[in-house]
Amino acid sequence: MSDTPLIDYANLDNATRSRLAQTVAAHASLERLLNWGREQRPPLEIESILTQDEYTHDVLVPFEGRYLVYDTT
Repeated sequence: MSDTPLIDYANLDNATRSRLAQTVAAHASLERLLNWGREQRPPLEIESILTQDEYTHDVLVPFEGRYLVYDTT
């Protein structure tokens, strides 16, 4: 599997963008995201799943005062 790209809609500073890009790169599946979240202290959980249509969902995970949003199909 390839790395998950970070798409920056928040206009992050370079250091934050780079750090978050490294964080999400390994989240090539929801399973990997959930495993990573459980390893954090305190553990991170999915806060919400937003249904876009019958096939597409956005998965929201709160992280460091912002949200990581994963588009899933």
